[in-house]
Amino acid sequence: MRISLPRLVTLMVGIVCTSFFVGCAPKPEPITISTHIWPGYEPISLAREMGWLDEKQVKLVQATSATESIKLLEEGKVDAAGLTLDEVLRIREKGIPVSVIVVCDISAGADMLVARPDIKTLSDLKGRSIAVEDGALGALIFYQVLQAAGLKPEDVKLVSITIDKQAEAWRSGKIDAAITYEPAASEMMSLNGRKLFDSRQIPNFIFDVIAVRTDVLDEAHGDALRHLVSAHLKGLRYININPVDVAYRMAPHFKLSHDQVMATFQGLVLPDLDNNIRLLDPATSTVLKSAELIAGVMLKAGILHQKPDMNGLVRPEYLPGKN
Repeated sequence: MRISLPRLVTLMVGIVCTSFFVGCAPKPEPITISTHIWPGYEPISLAREMGWLDEKQVKLVQATSATESIKLLEEGKVDAAGLTLDEVLRIREKGIPVSVIVVCDISAGADMLVARPDIKTLSDLKGRSIAVEDGALGALIFYQVLQAAGLKPEDVKLVSITIDKQAEAWRSGKIDAAITYEPAASEMMSLNGRKLFDSRQIPNFIFDVIAVRTDVLDEAHGDALRHLVSAHLKGLRYININPVDVAYRMAPHFKLSHDQVMATFQGLVLPDLDNNIRLLDPATSTVLKSAELIAGVMLKAGILHQKPDMNGLVRPEYLPGKN
């Protein structure tokens, strides 16, 4: 088949132009994720420090508390956040669709109530002031503590304090107890605090996860999301293999001595890839089953106001080997 010279020139120009525009198609902006200081989220911070987190794909925003991360997510200032599963359910009820792409940890003693030494039992909390991070996990644990103590909300003085301010409130005598976690828990216990309740009494109830706004769960951001999950898992492997090096690296971040750092991981189950595949499997998902249980408690406590829609809650396709 013969092609005239003008037609051949036209075809060549078309091919060059097409290649130019395909090659120069703008890349999506990096996804942004907010986390606060918490051992379960530390693999991501470690990955950034080690140079394993490509900031052209993922930018990490350091928040002071879960409350700040929630606010950033609600305001659309970040695309993802490290949150507990109950916090995810509360955000979804507000009409902000988010989905879980990886489980960072399962609390098995790491979340707790720390009280003054003169408070011997949970029932002794009656009439005392308890610090709770309003709008975050603390509200759910507070309800569980009251149930275990046989108390009503009006029996105690609830003080809304974010996790980063709790130790300061403890030192100044403003509170008698706190719903807390590391590293604040260790600081308060070093100041004569004693643990009266922890998440071992409510197993498979507290999951820390990475939750992502569903409007970025698309093909354009797929590589970045898979990179984020892979970086977290790589950081986790390094923590397991080189705990001493990690302790020195994390000490300034946690504001603890290096020999105290690894103790903050006590009471946490840190799921690897295989366990994440099991936890997020939609057919048998432990996360979905736990979400149903948590939602029931939250409805009784008045934290949720309607039964949540669990569709799209878990999105395991961003785990390595799932794409």
